[in-house]
This record gives sequence, C-alpha cells and structure tokens, in this order.
Amino acid sequence: MPPEALDFSRRAQLTELMDEPCSREELRACLRDLAKVNRMTLGYRPLLKWLNAMHSSTAGPMRILDVGCGYGDTARRIARWADARSIAVALTGLDVNPDTVAIAAEASPLECEIEWICADIFAFVPKKPIDIVICSLFTHHLPEADVVRFLRWMEANAMRGWFVSDLSRSAVPFHLFRVLSKAARLHRFVQHDGPVSFARSFLPEDWRRMCAAAGLTTNDVSIRRFRPARLCVARSKKP
Repeated sequence: MPPEALDFSRRAQLTELMDEPCSREELRACLRDLAKVNRMTLGYRPLLKWLNAMHSSTAGPMRILDVGCGYGDTARRIARWADARSIAVALTGLDVNPDTVAIAAEASPLECEIEWICADIFAFVPKKPIDIVICSLFTHHLPEADVVRFLRWMEANAMRGWFVSDLSRSAVPFHLFRVLSKAARLHRFVQHDGPVSFARSFLPEDWRRMCAAAGLTTNDVSIRRFRPARLCVARSKKP
C-alpha cells in the first residue's frame, strides 16, 4: 500500500482481509498473531492504567463489556489484572462474528470466567447494567457515522465510563509495521491489514468532531496518544 493511503479522504476505499469471509483456521491464526502484536506493542497498558484509576470498592463485581473482543486477549488480560489485585469483575466479550467468539472461548482457560456473546453491538441489550464498556482496535473498522452511534451507545449504557483504544494514524508506525510484520513473519492478513488499519484510524481532531456529534464536550472525554502507536479516548463518569 502506498504512503498516500494515509490520506483520510481515501479511508472508505481501504479494506482489510480480516473483514472478508475466511475459514475458522485462517481466522484463528490471524487473531493469534494480532494478540502477539498487542503484547509486543504494549497495547494493553493504556487500558490497564485507566482501570487502575477507575477501580473503587463496590458491593458487587465491576461489570466490563469488551466490544469487538476478537481473540479475547484483552478480556483475559483484564481478568489477570483483576485477579492480581483481588478485584471482583464480571467480564463479557462481544463480537459480531460467531467464529471469532468461538475462537476467543476456546483460547480461554476454564478458570477464566468470561461470558462470550455473538451479537451486533447496536442490537445488543445487556441483561444486567454495565459499569464499563471497552474496545480495542475496533472503531477504525467503522464509518464515522457508526462511531458516533457507538459513542452514544456507550454513553447510554456504561454507568461508570468507557474506554476506546485504537491506533494513532501517522506515517512512522505505518511504515515500521510494514517492515517489522514481514520480518516477524506474521500472518499474511496481519501484514496486509496492519498498515490498512493505521490508514483507516482516526486523528485527535476526528475524535473531537465525533464526540461533539455524539453530544460530548471536551470536558467529558480524554483524548490521548500512547507510545508506540495508540490513540485512546476515555470517559470517566462521576459517581
């Protein structure tokens, strides 16, 4: 993909191989390598730092919904974080792809009590109130109108707050990923989709515009870059 793919005007034209139909075996191998990339790039760190600040003693478990859960590695990482701190959590991983949900479930140890649900987030009705909604590497898959719709959904359903972790669109990580993913011999989907994901991701000004469209002010949300290549949008609600 040429560097000019970073031109946001071309965003809608860019497609990811992972979004196309494929076998469960191919998808599993791709998701496993994506989880490897998350670990190598410290992708969980911003979310866990935010959760540390959000945690407080409650009467029951902190209910966390992971939207676009993929391989389930983020939810499992939260489970380990909570276990190490004796924090009670009730984790749910949600994804629209039934194969992805099955793969996430089979990759989770039996002692890791996470509920896995296959559903479209916009049709999903939680059975119990949700404290926190999170998503990782999800929003760049959506058109801008659906990101605004998702922000409104989170604002309406997350009682304590929500956290969006996605890529930071810039040329340096775009080109580095192209080189390093090939050197590491990552799955062919990951090699192709990584640069596309950077090109499809949003800038801080995009997030400010979308948050405003969702009825959120700059005082409501935090928009912050985390090295090496994350841009995170967070909303902490006052008790």
